Amino acid sequence: MDILLLIAGIACLLTGLAGAVLPLPGPPLSFVGLILLHISTYAEFSNTVLISLGFITLVIAVLDYYIPIWGTKKFGGTKYGAIGATLGLLVGFFVIPAIGIFIGTFLGAFVGELIGGTNAKSALKSAFGSFVGFITGIVMKVILCLIMIGFAVAEFWK
Repeated sequence: MDILLLIAGIACLLTGLAGAVLPLPGPPLSFVGLILLHISTYAEFSNTVLISLGFITLVIAVLDYYIPIWGTKKFGGTKYGAIGATLGLLVGFFVIPAIGIFIGTFLGAFVGELIGGTNAKSALKSAFGSFVGFITGIVMKVILCLIMIGFAVAEFWK
């Protein structure tokens, strides 16, 4: 049973890191990986570490939905830009998986603003804001997932 927990824990940590960039719930998956490792005999994390990382995971999961919206609105965007950015991310992921999510987010926000009746200059500004919010969310999620992987690696090297 322990070996299955180990394999599942590592798989969740790595899938979570990938999910920090891809449209998957990255940090929650990584946190589940830590819990699985903690349940096994291969790692033991303090309650402080688990509670702290769990809380940070929750906060970042919530912020991940609001930061792109905030970025779009901060740069003058509308709901059309936010919807376009989300659709662009999904389309970009399937068209050009490696970089499509970045291009798709930007172009989706731009096209969404144009469809909403915004002029090209304002739509470009909004698309930039959406992109900044999207990148900010990715950076936060990647850092958190790497921290969780770091805790796991540190436990293995004890």
